[in-house]
Amino acid sequence: MKYTSLNIQTQREFPNNARTQGFGWLVRAGYVTRENELTALGERMIERLNKSAADLSFIFNLSLPIRYNERDIYFPISGGDVEIAVCPSGHYAERRELAQFKKTAMPREAERPLEKIPTPDCNTIEALANLLNIPKEKTAKALMYLRKADNQFVFAAVRGDMQLSEAKLEKLIGGVKIADEESISKSGAEAGYASPIGLKNALILVDDLIPKSQNLAAGANERGYHFLNANFPRDYAADVVADLAQVKAGDACAKCGKPLELLPALQIASGEDVDVANLALALAETYHDDNGLTLPAAAAPFDAYLMHVPGKTMDTKAKAEEIYNTLTNAGMAVLFDDRDERAGVKFNDADLIGCPARVTVGEKKLKDGMIELKKRTQQRVETIPLEEIQNIQTMI
Repeated sequence: MKYTSLNIQTQREFPNNARTQGFGWLVRAGYVTRENELTALGERMIERLNKSAADLSFIFNLSLPIRYNERDIYFPISGGDVEIAVCPSGHYAERRELAQFKKTAMPREAERPLEKIPTPDCNTIEALANLLNIPKEKTAKALMYLRKADNQFVFAAVRGDMQLSEAKLEKLIGGVKIADEESISKSGAEAGYASPIGLKNALILVDDLIPKSQNLAAGANERGYHFLNANFPRDYAADVVADLAQVKAGDACAKCGKPLELLPALQIASGEDVDVANLALALAETYHDDNGLTLPAAAAPFDAYLMHVPGKTMDTKAKAEEIYNTLTNAGMAVLFDDRDERAGVKFNDADLIGCPARVTVGEKKLKDGMIELKKRTQQRVETIPLEEIQNIQTMI
């Protein structure tokens, strides 16, 4: 394809809205606009990536610092739109809201009798723990929802030092929304002082750490009161016991026990579906130097960047056009810079765009029946006889 037909617009400076270095290079190289809209060059890159990424092994063959599990592939990056929990040993990577981790129960205790006590102005776990002078681990946290499909009242309980993962909850029972006051009241619960004890017509789910936790402080379903020594299953039953807690940084990896890290990331693939826009950003973030992109052959929009240097006694552009036709007829994807521009401008744009190789047609070499070949990631410039032009692809 020809440079002028793609209307490529490179930039000499990074955009002031570049949220990542990779995005900045994509803008500077003319793949996307500052508003993150694909250009014709960007569409060409996406088209090539779509073909390559049909086989997921393509992604694993790239030198990207990816994290993955059996289902998803992530690229950690500052400003990524998802947060993942990762094991530093590489044993585990998962979206934070779905990540599993090794939970630690408090030392086992003999169950004590249920006791109702006044707890004025204690409608938060923090206030309750402070009043009773106990750790949050000795409390039960209540969360109440309505299932969207049938308006079923849903009560979920996790240990007081943990947060509920709505994603895990919805994976078990379907989509939910926050319960309204009327629904809470009909169930027999009291917001701020709720527990599963004595509820009516409720779908009750408890985190799998609750059965291992004895004598918890839990709501008495009466304003200003809590129960001491609430125990499962003695004092209440559950329809579902499952992992409902959301991981936090430092929680133990379920596979090896090492502390998990939380990282922002882009999701590159889920199952067989590849987000090629995120893949392009990951490539730009990884494959660049001080002059521009250095895209690997399997990911570049073109195999080579062909340019001519205007001559004084020879029509180098016509010769470059001839070489362009020869290479494209041989099956190479070539970006032909057909502009009548200064050589320095073309060299800079070739580096910015980042094709694996640059082929230069200049008067001095043509007089000797030669052209120049420079691989993007190398400094050395090779001289190639014109009769070997069809073999260039094997030299890249």
